[in-house]
Amino acid sequence: MPQRLSNLRVVDPVLTQLAIGFGANIFGAAEALFPLVEIDTEAGKIPKFGTEHFKIYNTLRALRASSNRIQPSDIDGFDINLDEHDLEYPIDYRESAEAAFPLRSHATNVVTQGIQLRREKYCADLAQNAANYAASNKITLSGNSQFTDGTNSDPENVISDAKDAIRAQIAKDPNTMVIGHSTWKVLKRHPKMRELLSTASKRLVRMEDLQDIFEIENIVIGSSVFSADGTNAVSDVWGDNIVLAYVPQKQQDMERSMYDAAYGYTIRKKGSLMMDSRTEDGKIELIRQTDIYRPYLVGATAGYLISDTNA
Repeated sequence: MPQRLSNLRVVDPVLTQLAIGFGANIFGAAEALFPLVEIDTEAGKIPKFGTEHFKIYNTLRALRASSNRIQPSDIDGFDINLDEHDLEYPIDYRESAEAAFPLRSHATNVVTQGIQLRREKYCADLAQNAANYAASNKITLSGNSQFTDGTNSDPENVISDAKDAIRAQIAKDPNTMVIGHSTWKVLKRHPKMRELLSTASKRLVRMEDLQDIFEIENIVIGSSVFSADGTNAVSDVWGDNIVLAYVPQKQQDMERSMYDAAYGYTIRKKGSLMMDSRTEDGKIELIRQTDIYRPYLVGATAGYLISDTNA
Protein backbone atom coordinates (compact mmCIF):
# COMPACT_ATOMS: atom_id res chain seq x y z
CA MET A 1 0.00 0.00 0.00
CA PRO A 2 1.44 3.39 -0.90
CA GLN A 3 2.96 5.33 2.01
CA ARG A 4 0.58 8.25 1.30
CA LEU A 5 -2.45 6.11 2.16
CA SER A 6 -0.72 4.64 5.19
CA ASN A 7 0.04 8.10 6.53
CA LEU A 8 -3.64 9.02 6.42
CA ARG A 9 -4.63 6.29 8.87
CA VAL A 10 -4.30 8.48 11.96
CA VAL A 11 -5.97 6.59 14.79
CA ASP A 12 -4.96 8.79 17.75
CA PRO A 13 -7.83 11.26 18.38
CA VAL A 14 -5.34 13.88 19.58
CA LEU A 15 -3.43 13.63 16.33
CA THR A 16 -6.72 13.88 14.48
CA GLN A 17 -7.41 17.23 16.13
CA LEU A 18 -3.88 18.38 15.39
CA ALA A 19 -4.31 17.41 11.75
CA ILE A 20 -7.49 19.47 11.50
CA GLY A 21 -6.10 22.47 13.36
CA PHE A 22 -2.42 22.42 12.39
CA GLY A 23 -1.20 25.86 11.49
CA ALA A 24 -4.12 27.55 13.19
CA ASN A 25 -3.23 31.08 14.20
CA ILE A 26 -4.91 34.28 15.23
CA PHE A 27 -4.97 36.71 12.34
CA GLY A 28 -6.40 39.56 14.39
CA ALA A 29 -3.76 42.16 13.60
CA ALA A 30 -4.96 42.66 10.02
CA GLU A 31 -8.56 43.03 11.15
CA ALA A 32 -7.55 45.47 13.90
CA LEU A 33 -5.85 47.88 11.48
CA PHE A 34 -7.76 47.14 8.28
CA PRO A 35 -11.29 46.08 9.27
CA LEU A 36 -13.53 44.63 6.59
CA VAL A 37 -16.14 46.69 4.77
CA GLU A 38 -18.16 45.33 1.87
CA ILE A 39 -19.14 46.87 -1.46
CA ASP A 40 -21.31 45.58 -4.29
CA THR A 41 -18.73 45.69 -7.08
CA GLU A 42 -15.06 44.86 -7.62
CA ALA A 43 -14.09 48.43 -8.52
CA GLY A 44 -15.00 51.92 -7.41
CA LYS A 45 -13.69 54.89 -5.47
CA ILE A 46 -13.23 55.50 -1.77
CA PRO A 47 -12.22 58.70 0.01
CA LYS A 48 -8.67 59.36 1.11
CA PHE A 49 -8.88 60.83 4.57
CA GLY A 50 -6.96 63.97 5.42
CA THR A 51 -7.24 66.46 8.25
CA GLU A 52 -10.62 67.75 7.03
CA HIS A 53 -12.26 64.57 8.27
CA PHE A 54 -10.92 65.06 11.78
CA LYS A 55 -11.33 68.81 12.28
CA ILE A 56 -13.35 70.22 15.12
CA TYR A 57 -15.31 73.09 13.64
CA ASN A 58 -16.76 76.18 15.24
CA THR A 59 -20.44 75.27 15.39
CA LEU A 60 -21.66 77.99 17.74
CA ARG A 61 -24.14 80.33 16.05
CA ALA A 62 -25.26 83.65 17.49
CA LEU A 63 -28.83 84.82 17.23
CA ARG A 64 -29.67 85.85 13.61
CA ALA A 65 -26.10 85.19 12.51
CA SER A 66 -25.22 83.26 9.38
CA SER A 67 -24.66 79.54 9.60
CA ASN A 68 -21.13 78.28 10.11
CA ARG A 69 -20.11 77.11 6.67
CA ILE A 70 -17.33 74.65 6.04
CA GLN A 71 -14.86 75.64 3.35
CA PRO A 72 -14.46 72.28 1.62
CA SER A 73 -11.06 71.19 0.43
CA ASP A 74 -10.65 69.18 -2.73
CA ILE A 75 -11.93 65.65 -2.23
CA ASP A 76 -9.19 63.14 -2.88
CA GLY A 77 -9.80 59.45 -3.24
CA PHE A 78 -8.54 56.04 -4.20
CA ASP A 79 -9.57 54.14 -7.26
CA ILE A 80 -10.13 50.66 -5.91
CA ASN A 81 -9.76 47.43 -7.80
CA LEU A 82 -10.27 44.28 -5.79
CA ASP A 83 -8.35 41.04 -6.28
CA GLU A 84 -9.68 37.52 -6.29
CA HIS A 85 -7.93 35.13 -3.91
CA ASP A 86 -8.64 31.42 -3.99
CA LEU A 87 -7.18 28.14 -2.84
CA GLU A 88 -8.34 24.61 -3.48
CA TYR A 89 -7.36 21.36 -1.81
CA PRO A 90 -7.54 18.04 -3.71
CA ILE A 91 -8.88 14.86 -2.14
CA ASP A 92 -8.51 11.63 -4.08
CA TYR A 93 -11.41 9.23 -3.63
CA ARG A 94 -8.94 6.61 -2.36
CA GLU A 95 -7.62 9.02 0.27
CA SER A 96 -11.15 9.77 1.42
CA ALA A 97 -11.92 6.07 1.80
CA GLU A 98 -8.74 5.29 3.76
CA ALA A 99 -8.43 8.37 5.97
CA ALA A 100 -9.17 7.98 9.68
CA PHE A 101 -9.99 11.69 10.01
CA PRO A 102 -12.42 13.92 8.08
CA LEU A 103 -10.48 15.04 5.04
CA ARG A 104 -13.11 17.55 3.96
CA SER A 105 -12.86 19.35 7.31
CA HIS A 106 -9.08 19.26 7.09
CA ALA A 107 -9.19 20.62 3.55
CA THR A 108 -11.54 23.41 4.62
CA ASN A 109 -9.19 24.33 7.45
CA VAL A 110 -6.12 24.38 5.21
CA VAL A 111 -7.59 26.64 2.52
CA THR A 112 -9.20 28.92 5.12
CA GLN A 113 -5.91 29.35 6.95
CA GLY A 114 -4.15 29.99 3.64
CA ILE A 115 -6.56 32.74 2.59
CA GLN A 116 -6.47 34.35 6.04
CA LEU A 117 -2.69 34.26 6.27
CA ARG A 118 -2.37 35.87 2.84
CA ARG A 119 -4.59 38.73 3.98
CA GLU A 120 -2.60 39.11 7.19
CA LYS A 121 0.65 39.33 5.21
CA TYR A 122 -0.89 41.77 2.73
CA CYS A 123 -1.98 44.09 5.54
CA ALA A 124 1.29 43.71 7.45
CA ASP A 125 3.32 44.71 4.41
CA LEU A 126 1.20 47.85 3.99
CA ALA A 127 1.35 48.83 7.65
CA GLN A 128 5.09 48.20 8.05
CA ASN A 129 6.19 50.00 4.89
CA ALA A 130 7.81 53.24 6.04
CA ALA A 131 7.29 54.77 2.58
CA ASN A 132 3.55 54.93 3.32
CA TYR A 133 4.05 57.45 6.14
CA ALA A 134 5.08 61.09 6.28
CA ALA A 135 8.21 61.93 8.26
CA SER A 136 6.03 63.16 11.13
CA ASN A 137 4.34 59.78 11.44
CA LYS A 138 7.24 57.37 11.71
CA ILE A 139 10.45 56.71 13.58
CA THR A 140 13.22 54.16 13.16
CA LEU A 141 14.92 53.32 16.43
CA SER A 142 18.64 52.71 16.59
CA GLY A 143 21.40 52.27 19.13
CA ASN A 144 20.41 52.91 22.72
CA SER A 145 16.88 53.98 21.75
CA GLN A 146 16.04 50.39 20.78
CA PHE A 147 14.01 48.52 23.38
CA THR A 148 16.64 45.79 23.68
CA ASP A 149 18.73 48.40 25.53
CA GLY A 150 16.87 48.11 28.82
CA THR A 151 18.97 50.78 30.50
CA ASN A 152 18.75 53.67 28.07
CA SER A 153 15.60 53.12 26.00
CA ASP A 154 12.19 54.37 27.12
CA PRO A 155 9.29 52.58 25.36
CA GLU A 156 6.60 54.55 27.17
CA ASN A 157 8.07 57.84 25.98
CA VAL A 158 8.35 56.58 22.38
CA ILE A 159 4.68 55.54 22.42
CA SER A 160 3.67 58.84 24.01
CA ASP A 161 5.41 60.79 21.24
CA ALA A 162 3.71 58.62 18.62
CA LYS A 163 0.30 59.26 20.16
CA ASP A 164 0.98 63.00 20.20
CA ALA A 165 1.96 62.92 16.52
CA ILE A 166 -1.33 61.29 15.54
CA ARG A 167 -3.38 63.54 17.77
CA ALA A 168 -1.70 66.66 16.34
CA GLN A 169 -2.95 65.72 12.87
CA ILE A 170 -6.40 64.22 13.39
CA ALA A 171 -7.44 65.65 16.78
CA LYS A 172 -8.01 62.11 18.05
CA ASP A 173 -5.86 59.73 20.06
CA PRO A 174 -5.00 56.40 18.47
CA ASN A 175 -7.17 53.58 19.79
CA THR A 176 -5.41 50.62 18.17
CA MET A 177 -1.90 49.22 18.43
CA VAL A 178 -0.28 46.23 16.75
CA ILE A 179 2.95 44.98 18.29
CA GLY A 180 5.19 42.52 16.49
CA HIS A 181 5.80 39.32 18.43
CA SER A 182 9.56 39.88 18.75
CA THR A 183 8.91 43.40 20.05
CA TRP A 184 6.39 42.08 22.56
CA LYS A 185 8.93 39.58 23.93
CA VAL A 186 11.30 42.45 24.71
CA LEU A 187 8.64 44.91 25.84
CA LYS A 188 7.11 42.69 28.51
CA ARG A 189 10.55 42.22 30.10
CA HIS A 190 11.72 45.82 29.78
CA PRO A 191 12.81 47.12 33.21
CA LYS A 192 11.28 50.57 32.74
CA MET A 193 7.96 49.06 31.71
CA ARG A 194 7.99 46.81 34.77
CA GLU A 195 8.73 49.81 36.97
CA LEU A 196 5.44 51.33 35.81
CA LEU A 197 3.40 48.44 37.17
CA SER A 198 1.23 49.22 40.16
CA THR A 199 2.27 45.99 41.87
CA ALA A 200 5.45 45.27 43.76
CA SER A 201 5.69 41.70 42.45
CA LYS A 202 8.50 40.89 40.05
CA ARG A 203 6.32 39.76 37.17
CA LEU A 204 6.35 40.42 33.46
CA VAL A 205 4.21 43.10 31.85
CA ARG A 206 0.85 41.74 30.67
CA MET A 207 -1.47 42.85 27.92
CA GLU A 208 -3.84 44.59 30.32
CA ASP A 209 -0.84 46.46 31.74
CA LEU A 210 -0.02 47.83 28.29
CA GLN A 211 -3.60 49.01 27.87
CA ASP A 212 -3.34 50.92 31.14
CA ILE A 213 0.18 52.29 30.59
CA PHE A 214 -0.30 53.35 26.97
CA GLU A 215 -4.00 54.22 27.39
CA ILE A 216 -4.87 52.37 24.20
CA GLU A 217 -7.92 50.14 24.28
CA ASN A 218 -7.27 47.75 21.42
CA ILE A 219 -3.79 46.18 21.49
CA VAL A 220 -3.00 43.14 19.36
CA ILE A 221 0.18 41.07 19.23
CA GLY A 222 1.10 40.19 15.65
CA SER A 223 2.05 36.56 16.21
CA SER A 224 1.41 34.96 12.83
CA VAL A 225 4.27 33.40 10.88
CA PHE A 226 4.69 32.34 7.27
CA SER A 227 6.94 30.34 4.99
CA ALA A 228 7.34 31.09 1.30
CA ASP A 229 6.31 28.50 -1.28
CA GLY A 230 8.94 25.83 -1.67
CA THR A 231 10.72 26.57 1.61
CA ASN A 232 10.45 25.42 5.21
CA ALA A 233 12.02 28.55 6.70
CA VAL A 234 9.54 30.37 8.94
CA SER A 235 9.48 34.16 9.33
CA ASP A 236 7.35 36.58 11.32
CA VAL A 237 4.59 38.34 9.42
CA TRP A 238 4.93 41.28 11.82
CA GLY A 239 8.53 42.28 12.45
CA ASP A 240 10.10 44.15 15.37
CA ASN A 241 7.75 47.07 14.80
CA ILE A 242 4.78 48.79 16.41
CA VAL A 243 1.92 50.36 14.49
CA LEU A 244 -0.44 52.81 16.18
CA ALA A 245 -3.65 53.86 14.47
CA TYR A 246 -7.05 55.38 14.88
CA VAL A 247 -9.69 52.91 13.69
CA PRO A 248 -13.37 53.67 14.39
CA GLN A 249 -14.88 50.85 16.38
CA LYS A 250 -17.78 48.89 14.97
CA GLN A 251 -21.10 49.93 16.43
CA GLN A 252 -23.42 47.22 17.69
CA ASP A 253 -25.94 46.02 15.09
CA MET A 254 -24.43 48.33 12.46
CA GLU A 255 -22.22 47.57 9.48
CA ARG A 256 -18.95 49.41 9.05
CA SER A 257 -18.80 52.14 6.44
CA MET A 258 -15.72 53.00 4.38
CA TYR A 259 -16.83 56.65 4.61
CA ASP A 260 -15.92 56.79 8.30
CA ALA A 261 -12.47 58.37 8.59
CA ALA A 262 -9.94 55.72 9.55
CA TYR A 263 -6.37 54.49 9.18
CA GLY A 264 -7.29 51.66 6.84
CA TYR A 265 -9.91 49.29 5.51
CA THR A 266 -10.03 45.94 3.77
CA ILE A 267 -12.57 46.35 0.98
CA ARG A 268 -14.36 43.11 0.12
CA LYS A 269 -16.91 42.40 -2.58
CA LYS A 270 -20.17 41.53 -0.89
CA GLY A 271 -20.87 37.80 -0.92
CA SER A 272 -17.48 36.91 -2.39
CA LEU A 273 -16.24 34.88 0.58
CA MET A 274 -17.45 31.35 -0.09
CA MET A 275 -16.58 27.68 0.09
CA ASP A 276 -17.42 25.25 -2.70
CA SER A 277 -16.49 21.80 -3.88
CA ARG A 278 -16.38 20.09 -7.23
CA THR A 279 -15.27 16.78 -8.66
CA GLU A 280 -12.54 16.47 -11.25
CA ASP A 281 -12.55 13.40 -13.52
CA GLY A 282 -14.85 11.64 -11.08
CA LYS A 283 -11.96 10.79 -8.75
CA ILE A 284 -10.61 14.05 -7.31
CA GLU A 285 -12.80 16.21 -5.06
CA LEU A 286 -11.62 19.82 -4.86
CA ILE A 287 -12.46 21.85 -1.74
CA ARG A 288 -12.11 25.53 -2.58
CA GLN A 289 -12.38 28.89 -0.84
CA THR A 290 -12.73 32.17 -2.72
CA ASP A 291 -12.49 35.74 -1.45
CA ILE A 292 -12.38 39.02 -3.38
CA TYR A 293 -10.79 41.89 -1.47
CA ARG A 294 -7.92 44.36 -1.16
CA PRO A 295 -6.65 46.29 1.88
CA TYR A 296 -6.14 50.05 1.57
CA LEU A 297 -4.29 52.47 3.82
CA VAL A 298 -6.78 55.30 3.45
CA GLY A 299 -5.60 57.64 6.22
CA ALA A 300 -1.87 57.48 6.91
CA THR A 301 -2.14 60.62 9.06
CA ALA A 302 -4.15 58.47 11.49
CA GLY A 303 -1.23 56.05 11.89
CA TYR A 304 2.31 55.95 13.21
CA LEU A 305 5.06 53.39 12.52
CA ILE A 306 7.79 52.58 15.04
CA SER A 307 10.41 50.45 13.28
CA ASP A 308 13.39 48.37 14.44
CA THR A 309 12.57 48.21 18.13
CA ASN A 310 15.11 45.44 18.64
CA ALA A 311 18.86 45.40 18.01
